[in-house]
Amino acid sequence: SRAGYKKMYFVTNNSTKSRAGYKKKFDSLGLDVPAEEIFSSSFAAAAYLEQTNFKETGKKVYIVGEVGICEELDLIDVPWIGGPADKDKAPDMGPGGALPHDKDVGAVIVGFDRNINYFKIQTAQLCINENENCEFIATNLDAVTHLTDAQEWAGNGSMVGAIKGCTGVEPTVVGKPSPLMIDYLVDKLGVERSSICMVGDRLDTDVLFGTNNGLQSVLVLSGVTSEEKLLSEENKITPDYYCDSIVDFFAK
Repeated sequence: SRAGYKKMYFVTNNSTKSRAGYKKKFDSLGLDVPAEEIFSSSFAAAAYLEQTNFKETGKKVYIVGEVGICEELDLIDVPWIGGPADKDKAPDMGPGGALPHDKDVGAVIVGFDRNINYFKIQTAQLCINENENCEFIATNLDAVTHLTDAQEWAGNGSMVGAIKGCTGVEPTVVGKPSPLMIDYLVDKLGVERSSICMVGDRLDTDVLFGTNNGLQSVLVLSGVTSEEKLLSEENKITPDYYCDSIVDFFAK
């Protein structure tokens, strides 16, 4: 692809790693992928804060999520609290118990968190409900994720849903199928949307990311979507093309 003067970017809703973290993963697989060609939803959250000049507010971010978001915020010098440090914390829920929260939190970012707990949910709730103009940002709304190949696991949609349920606030979503990442890429590359093709294995994120944002789309059947599901009457999301796997791209 690069030999044909095409640019490749890897776009993922997984916020548990930063671009540097994904770079290490690609390196371990023997793939030479520059960090600037990786767009994780953790990076998208940081890019959104940059676009909205969050740093100038002097506020900090409360993170429900893992190290990927923390590392990306560090790169843009936005102060944050929470994240992995809160994994074992529990609020005092005895008589008269109350959980103090930081009044200087101006945004709550919710990403996939394998250590989600009541302390984090309550802290996020207090920041969003009680801090003036505190923004609620979600890296994605994926219903399920694939932590293992044995079964589907509850995705970030369940964590975002918990915060939405106790605040009544709709989050700003920065990952697929939200337009933020493609807006950033189009601006960065100076290319027409119609000349970009989104390749992925999920209908509700990858293909929708393409169709909603004026891109071409290719669904690969090597992941979570079967041909049966794609062609079923229940499915309303249609890619421009589909194939068994990306190996088909290289067929002679």
